[in-house]
Amino acid sequence: MGRPKAALVVTDDERTELMRLTKRTRVNRAVAFRARLVLACADQPLNTVVARRYHTTNATVGKWRKRFLEDRLDGLYDEPRVGAPRTISDDQVEAVVVRTLETLPKGQTHWSTRTMAAKAGMSHTMVGRIWRTFGLKPHISRSFKISPDPQLVEKVRDVVGLYMNPPTNAVVFSFDEKSQIQALERAQPILPMDIGQPERRTHNYIRNGTLDLFAALNVATGEVLARCKQQHRAQDFVAFLRDIEASVDPGLEVHVVLDNLSAHKAPAVQRWLLRHPRVQFHFTPTYASWLNMVERFFGLLTEKALRRGSHTSIPQLRAAILAYVDTHNENRRPFRWTKTADEILDKMRRFGLRTQQVHGA
Repeated sequence: MGRPKAALVVTDDERTELMRLTKRTRVNRAVAFRARLVLACADQPLNTVVARRYHTTNATVGKWRKRFLEDRLDGLYDEPRVGAPRTISDDQVEAVVVRTLETLPKGQTHWSTRTMAAKAGMSHTMVGRIWRTFGLKPHISRSFKISPDPQLVEKVRDVVGLYMNPPTNAVVFSFDEKSQIQALERAQPILPMDIGQPERRTHNYIRNGTLDLFAALNVATGEVLARCKQQHRAQDFVAFLRDIEASVDPGLEVHVVLDNLSAHKAPAVQRWLLRHPRVQFHFTPTYASWLNMVERFFGLLTEKALRRGSHTSIPQLRAAILAYVDTHNENRRPFRWTKTADEILDKMRRFGLRTQQVHGA
């Protein structure tokens, strides 16, 4: 019968905790398995029976029976493992972080892991670990522009209010032009994707002209009204406004969110607005195209229909653009604006304060 084993007795509180641990399979599978073994051992004195039931070995059952008898519930958890001693000190880590943030390598615009490693006297892998720990990415640079518009606050509240709380008996459009879209033909035929091989294309191309895209996004439905033009003059804009108005029921107001392009404020446009009082303009702040929701549609158009295309003529480019617009409208879903005006303005305020601190203003 083997050597006698100490009786494994589980208290009510321990059983409750063990049952709770068995339900943590998705959080900690190992601890859940050990808890099941202990519960089984409390009801069955033979390790072989428990091992057979849970498809494990007698040694495993015996190990966790013994650990529970010695340390109770604490024995089910892994003990801290002794790792290799640290090879760099906190002062060295701090020096790398400070040097990354406050200095530049001689004759270069930013640090790399190897240039920093040579300066700090450690391996480039260690520098990479330090940078990842502190979220430092010297190789990445992003652009920004703070709007100098004196009516910034009013315009942000106006436009965001249209997105989040549109007026009743009205249709809100987000309008913009995507100008100078090039019909680019790859110098050699595109090689299609194959098993184990991505699509391939030449880096050089032939220019076959440009066109401008006028697009108005219906904020409520996600439908896009689009027209391709050779130019984006005031008269072209007025013609597109006629199309927008014609697409809306006569009893509804039309609110158009747009940027500050000079063609949008030309005398011809102003005269047209006077003749059509139900159409109202809402201008985004200067240098704040991110506030114009139709820009999201332009991003999808570029990504899914233009960037990887090869167009031998303007008509072919126009057909590709309008085909994507038709597909978008068939499966349209409105974009949802989530940030309130207060959240946007507060974030801009914090960014401005950080910018002033960096430059010592």
